[in-house]
Amino acid sequence: MHPTLTFQHVSYLWDEAKAAELAGDEVALFLYRSNLLGADLRLTNYAGGNTSVKIQATDPVSGQPAEVMWVKGSGGDIGTLTKAGCANLYVEKLHQLKARYRGLEHEDEMVGLFEYCLFDPKCATPSIDTPLHGLLPFKHIDHLHPDALIAIAASKDGERIMHEIWGDTMGWLPWQKPGFDLGLQLEKIVADNPGLRGVILGGHGLFTWGNTSYESYMNTLEVIEQAATYLEANYGKTRPVFGGVKLENGPDAAGRRQQAAAVMPVLRGLASSQRRMLGHYTDDARVLEFVNSHDLARLAAKGTSCPDHFLRTKIRPLVLDPETMKGDAASVKTYLEAQFAAYREAYKAYYERSKHPNSPAVRDANPVIILWPGVGMFSFSKDKQTARVAAEFYTNAINVMRGAEAVSEYQGLAEQEAFNIEYWLLEEAKLQRMPKPKSLSGQIAYVTGGTGGIGLAICELLLQNGACVVATDRDRLDETQTALRKKYGKDSALTAPIDVLDAEAIAESLRQTVLQFGGVDIVVNCAGLSISKPLAETTQADWDILNDVLVKGQFLVSQQAVAIQRQQGLGGDIINIASKNGLVAGPNNVAYGTAKAAQLHMSRLLAAELGADKIRVNTVNPDAVLRGSKIWEGDWAAGRAKAYGISVEDLPQHYAKRTLLGEEVLAEDIAKAVLVFVDGSLSKSTGNVLNVDGGVAMAFVR
Repeated sequence: MHPTLTFQHVSYLWDEAKAAELAGDEVALFLYRSNLLGADLRLTNYAGGNTSVKIQATDPVSGQPAEVMWVKGSGGDIGTLTKAGCANLYVEKLHQLKARYRGLEHEDEMVGLFEYCLFDPKCATPSIDTPLHGLLPFKHIDHLHPDALIAIAASKDGERIMHEIWGDTMGWLPWQKPGFDLGLQLEKIVADNPGLRGVILGGHGLFTWGNTSYESYMNTLEVIEQAATYLEANYGKTRPVFGGVKLENGPDAAGRRQQAAAVMPVLRGLASSQRRMLGHYTDDARVLEFVNSHDLARLAAKGTSCPDHFLRTKIRPLVLDPETMKGDAASVKTYLEAQFAAYREAYKAYYERSKHPNSPAVRDANPVIILWPGVGMFSFSKDKQTARVAAEFYTNAINVMRGAEAVSEYQGLAEQEAFNIEYWLLEEAKLQRMPKPKSLSGQIAYVTGGTGGIGLAICELLLQNGACVVATDRDRLDETQTALRKKYGKDSALTAPIDVLDAEAIAESLRQTVLQFGGVDIVVNCAGLSISKPLAETTQADWDILNDVLVKGQFLVSQQAVAIQRQQGLGGDIINIASKNGLVAGPNNVAYGTAKAAQLHMSRLLAAELGADKIRVNTVNPDAVLRGSKIWEGDWAAGRAKAYGISVEDLPQHYAKRTLLGEEVLAEDIAKAVLVFVDGSLSKSTGNVLNVDGGVAMAFVR
């Protein structure tokens, strides 16, 4: 098996050896094909499209052979599709549903009947596209949303262009919302035109097929390659791409990044007027070509075409004026507030114009996609993955507009049709089935000293409760980021280098935080070190480093983080990890204890100052956290053991025995104290101290 074309616009990934291992297992080959197609984002976007296979299986009740279709279930992604993500249905029963179909106005009731067609009642939920596969006669079917094909499907002359490329071997169906009727139309066009290799759905996507998994794979790749080749030959042929460059001499990559980071917290605050949102920023070359072009305003106003696109991005973006965005911070914020207000009103008007008597209530009216000529694209959504995927989908939409304008004229979906998809009752039901958000969903945590000991434990617990986390430190960055992303997802965690004595290093780590997630909500000052010496042996260098790292570092980080929190206008939390030693006088501890006491009082001072901004400042006081602590890797443990006249090995037991509860304190215990301050449980608490020391009477706060 070898491809008949040299592919330049798609990736040929079929491995004959791997396929040979799966020979005879049609479902396994279908899943293999699906994963290969989903691995190339030029073929379909994340969670977009679906694939299927029809096999012969034994009916578990009658024992007779039956034709069963395996198809991607609702909400799945073909790139990661497994058996568990598939629905499997009796093909004969799907055909029998034709007798129950009562017309377009009753489309939604058909979805409820799919469950009566299930071969395995425990399989994944069938999607709305199920009849589009089930009513076609082909064994293997691919339904994808490749940019190159949608560019033709969204062109004013799309059907003519289709015949120019493929002659009579491809069929065309005008735009229609997915459902049973569209499945009937697919069945009819194939029956009426027996030589078709595929069908283009106007404004939507592509259907292709084959007798084997490999034939379907190759047919799909070849059709998409031919479409992309046709577009490539026409870019700039009759007019410059997107009408040519309008905004020239924009900032370089570093300048774009600087400008984006300066404004993104303001954008996030405005986008979070109904619920806290997370952000994504990109200055991808394709995005810059679009936002810097003459055609930006005209094409952005037309909205997106493919349902997958506008379900993720809303039908239109918010486009910023680059000249106004050059103003000072105050004038830019005033401008953005007005732009968001106007967008919300326009969105509500769109809802009122288009709604039906049974439409769900209007949803969040804030923009998802924000385009800034010269700088790039911002996207905001309920979690980082959704924000990132929204940006990817709008990039797909840009590709579609680019292609359509090269060969014809781009046609966005009619407003009413877009509304009917966005507020489809089936989509609303899908939203209602989604799990409830975790307590810290939508929150961004910035943790200093985050790659080991107490700091790492804090990062892990915040991630477990739904936060996105930036762990900053001086070492262990790569290994920590890899481990956290593997455990909690690639969109959840970031590490950044930091020296808490270097204001610019702090600023850069916060810029990375803003550009990655949109801002910062929770700041945990956990960076620290310990030196235990008697007064006579304590050097000025000891004194300086302890007070610099613990006190000055806490001050510098808090100062810069608060500036971002104020830009957002969403309030926030600062948690300072101090120590029992800030309250209790002990031997051989003058420099460390003094610095910890200063941290404690700084927390009170900040709480008093920042309350008006709804920024809470609280302190957690650990004591004797030995296991896994970076502090105890140095000379501190030896110093404390010497002070108490015991061995280092006896320290854990010594500290546990002296507590009222007789318990050893672990890093995870400190993390739990941080969590209770930031998860909403103590939302009206600020300026407080929580000791996590097993109970030390001398440390009781008076």
